[in-house]
Amino acid sequence: MVEDKTLLMDQVNIGLAVSLAEGLMTPVIRDCDTKGLSQIAQEARELAAKVRENRATPDDVTGGGFTITNLGAYDIDGFTPIINPPQVAILGVGRAVDKPIIENGEVAKATMMFLSLTFDHRVVDGAPAGGFLQTVKRYLEDPWWMVS
Repeated sequence: MVEDKTLLMDQVNIGLAVSLAEGLMTPVIRDCDTKGLSQIAQEARELAAKVRENRATPDDVTGGGFTITNLGAYDIDGFTPIINPPQVAILGVGRAVDKPIIENGEVAKATMMFLSLTFDHRVVDGAPAGGFLQTVKRYLEDPWWMVS
């Protein structure tokens, strides 16, 4: 939302939260929908390094429509991230940890992770946001789609 109007973005630009001693910076990977996972990962590493080395330009940290933040390295399971306006949503990723589950009536071990999605209800309703989170969950549960 920008000044009470919905701005439709023609690019899929995703911000990645990077922690610094001075606070949080969110470099933006542009045109994510046109790139493969390895290219996105490479750009994420490069942008994070630029931010940490104080070499980021204003263009590097603006223009995102959605952010991903991860507190798993701090042994945090779940948290509620805050949207950075004018972005529409932010996905919080907790740590991945082995936990007991019941599978076919037996106790088994599974790697579990909390995901939390904070979104602007003025732009998207809960059902589509829930469907998006369900899709992310399915992709994470079956990561083989990334190698095909």
